[in-house]
Amino acid sequence: MEDLLLLYEKYINPSLARTYRFMGLDHEEHTAEGAVVVDAEGVRYIDCAGGYGVFIQGYRHPRIIAAAHQQLDLMPLSSRVLVNPRQVELAQRLAEVTPGDLTYSFICNSGTEAVEAALKIARGSTGRATIISTEGAFHGKTYGSLSVSGRDLYQAPFKPLVPDVVRVPFGDRQALESAMSDSVAAVIVEPIQGEGGVIVPPDDYLPAVRSLCDQFGAAMIADEVQTGIGRTGTLFAVEQSGVVPDLLCLAKALGGGVMPIGAVVGRPWIWKVFEESPLIHTSTFGGNPLACRVAAEALAVTMDEDLPGRARELGAWFIPALQEVCARHPDIVAAVRGRGLMIGLEFQSAGMGAMIMSELFQRQVLAVYTLNNERVIRLIPPLVIAAAQLRQVLDVLAQALDAVELVKDELA
Repeated sequence: MEDLLLLYEKYINPSLARTYRFMGLDHEEHTAEGAVVVDAEGVRYIDCAGGYGVFIQGYRHPRIIAAAHQQLDLMPLSSRVLVNPRQVELAQRLAEVTPGDLTYSFICNSGTEAVEAALKIARGSTGRATIISTEGAFHGKTYGSLSVSGRDLYQAPFKPLVPDVVRVPFGDRQALESAMSDSVAAVIVEPIQGEGGVIVPPDDYLPAVRSLCDQFGAAMIADEVQTGIGRTGTLFAVEQSGVVPDLLCLAKALGGGVMPIGAVVGRPWIWKVFEESPLIHTSTFGGNPLACRVAAEALAVTMDEDLPGRARELGAWFIPALQEVCARHPDIVAAVRGRGLMIGLEFQSAGMGAMIMSELFQRQVLAVYTLNNERVIRLIPPLVIAAAQLRQVLDVLAQALDAVELVKDELA
């Protein structure tokens, strides 16, 4: 693996290669299945990182793999001239499973592209400029998405960014109300902030966002790139608040752990920007037959196996069990929070979080940072993970916390 890291350092990202070494993440991934990743030496890891939320249906789900093979044998990419039936089928299915009157889909290649499309559609359809986003938000790293994200670390080197963006505290209705005006095109919000540290807002927050958008004639954009496709216990997290956004952004698990794909699904009123010019926003590879066929099967698997229900049931005992384990180490763990199988562990310092991640890895459990809050690590496993595997994660976490307890004063 050292030779591979040297090549990574030489040809990809020298700084990230050094981070891999420092964290002890110097093993080469080789294959995976279900909720287990296997390295090149045959060591098996329980994956609670889940590809930053991609692998809801697990690695290499046989139905999804079979669908990919079938489409590969027919036509992986579109001519872009004739009608693509796989794209139509996926768009119809998205209209059926999304809440309310969400109807039309623009299908792209990633979450950040879905957000870019949503921002353009909102501005184009409302004729307004201002976008309100939230502090701590993460919506992607292309220019528009980065501009509405909530951490200066990732924005500062690339300023000036897209103008007319206002940030308000997440979960604060009063702050949002103070920022609203007749110039606001859209409010973009995650139902639960992922990279912000798995921050769950008050129960009345999303309904308040919806109400304020209606009051001021603005669009509500729900970024469900990470929360969507069952992660929090329902197919879409907004369902738990009884809210229908005007634009719903999806990606990650929509690709079934096999293909990159993103989508923004919109209500009829906001799709009028395409009436003026049907080609006003397009993508050469977006909506290709292979990705759409895989996504349709991923949705079918998610619903046939009731993976949202599984997230809800497993999370109902796993989160309290994590809280019980972590309560024994109040000088290390500040909080455990989440919904379904989207869980954040907040530590008293970033150093403690880093060491816990390393200790988990040494005991064959994978976890992942939150990009906007270095004191929080996430547990976002595939929803097909077995209860016995989660109990093993609890045991490993207890061991990791005991290990950090011995050196916690040096990490504070």
